[in-house]
Amino acid sequence: MEIIKKFFAPVDMTEGVPWKKIVMFTVPMLVGNIAQQLYNTVDSVVVGNYVGDNALAAVGSAGPILNLLIVLFVGISVGAGIMVSQYYGAREREDLSATVGNCITLTAAATLFVMVAASLVARPLLELLDTPESIIDWCHSYLLILFIGSGGLAFYNILSGILRGLGDSMSALVYLLVSTVLNIVLDLVFVAGLDMGVNGVALATAIAQAVSALLCLFRLMRMTELFDFKPGYLKLQRKYTTKIVRLGLPSGITQAILSMAMIVVQSLTNSFGEMFIAANVIIMRVDGFAMMPNFSFGTAMTTYAGQNVGARMYDRVEKGAKQGTLIAMAVSAVLTGLILIFGKSLMGIFTKTPELVDMSRYMMGILAVGYIAMAVTQSLSGVMRGAGDTMTPMWISVATTILIRVPIAYGIAWFTRSAEYPGGRQECIFISLLMSWVIGAMITFFFYVRGKWREKAI
Repeated sequence: MEIIKKFFAPVDMTEGVPWKKIVMFTVPMLVGNIAQQLYNTVDSVVVGNYVGDNALAAVGSAGPILNLLIVLFVGISVGAGIMVSQYYGAREREDLSATVGNCITLTAAATLFVMVAASLVARPLLELLDTPESIIDWCHSYLLILFIGSGGLAFYNILSGILRGLGDSMSALVYLLVSTVLNIVLDLVFVAGLDMGVNGVALATAIAQAVSALLCLFRLMRMTELFDFKPGYLKLQRKYTTKIVRLGLPSGITQAILSMAMIVVQSLTNSFGEMFIAANVIIMRVDGFAMMPNFSFGTAMTTYAGQNVGARMYDRVEKGAKQGTLIAMAVSAVLTGLILIFGKSLMGIFTKTPELVDMSRYMMGILAVGYIAMAVTQSLSGVMRGAGDTMTPMWISVATTILIRVPIAYGIAWFTRSAEYPGGRQECIFISLLMSWVIGAMITFFFYVRGKWREKAI
C-alpha cells in the first residue's frame, strides 16, 4: 500500500537531479497524452473502416472548428497550471486552495458559454469554409454532440492540469487510460454495433471524457494534505480570477489564432477535394502521436519551472531547461524515425485505399525534421510559461502562423498552379507548416536566452 501511495504522490521538483525529476514526471504524462490522442485516432479508424473515407474526412474537417471554440478551456487550464505550480512551490496553502476553487467555477461558466455559443455558430462556420456538401451534415452533427457534451472535455483538461501543477501526473494518466478504453468500447458499440455513424463516435467521446473529469475531481477532493477543498473557495475572487485570466489569456488567444489560421488553411485544403481532406486527417492523426513527446515535455517544463520559480531557484530552472530540452529532442528524433520507417503501415490502419495511404506517407515525410524543432519550441516555451511569461510564446506562435505559415501555404499554391494542378501543388500545406516550426524554434531559443522570463513570476 505504501508503494502505491508513493507512486501516486505529488512530485516536488525543487529538489533532486533536474532531468530525473523531469523524466519521472513526463513519462506518465506522455503515456496519458498518447492515450488522449487515441480519442481522435480511434474515432478516425472506426469511421474510416466502418463508414467510409467521406466520414473520415467529415471528422477531420470538424477539427479546426472544435479547436477554435474551446479556447476558453485552454486559457483557464494554462493559467491554473502555472498558478498551482508556483503556489505549491512556494508552499502557499491558502492561495493554492482559492486558486483550485476559482478554476472550477470559471470552468463551469466557460462550459455553459461554449455549449450555447458554439452550437449556434458551428453550421455557419462549416459553410464559410466551403465544406463539401457530401460531408457537411456529418461535420455539423459531430460538432453539435461534442459541444453539448463539452463539460467533460473542459473539466478533464483543467482538473488534470491542476493535478500536474501539483506534481501528480500519474493520477491523470490512470483516469485517462480508463476513459480511453471506455471510448474505444463505446465507439465499437455505437458505430459497428448500432450503426450510429459519425454521431456514435462523437457520443462515445463525450461520455468517456465526462468519466475522466469526474475521476479527476474525486482525486482532488482527497488531496487535503496539500490544500483545502471547501465550498467557500468556489466563490470567485478577483485576486485569483484576474491572475488566472492574465496568465491564461495569452495561451487562449494563441489557440484561437492558431485555430483560425488552421481554418484558413482548411479552406485551402478543402479546395483539393475529399481525397486530400481524408489524407490530411490521417496525417494529422499520426502527427498527433509524433507531437506527443514535445507537448509532454513542454507541460513538464511548465510545472518544473513553476515550482522552482515559486521557490526562487532560478539557476535550477536553467539547468533543468537545458537537460529537459536535449532529452525532448532525442525522444522526438527516435519517434519520428519510427514513424517514417513504419509510415505506410500506420497510414493503412485508417483506410484500405492505396492512393490515400501513399499520399499520406509522402506528405508525412515533408514534416519529419520539423518535429525535432518543435521539441525546442515546446520545452523552452514551457519554461517561460512556468515562470509566468505567457506573452512571449503567444507572440511567437502568432508570428510564425500568421506571417509565415498562411502566406507561404497560399503563396506556394498560387505559384505552382498548372494544367495538372489548377489549384496549385498540395504539398504547400505541409511545406508551410514545416517552415513555421523551424523558424519558430529559432525565435523561441533567442527569447529564452534573452532571459526576460525571469521577471514574470507571480
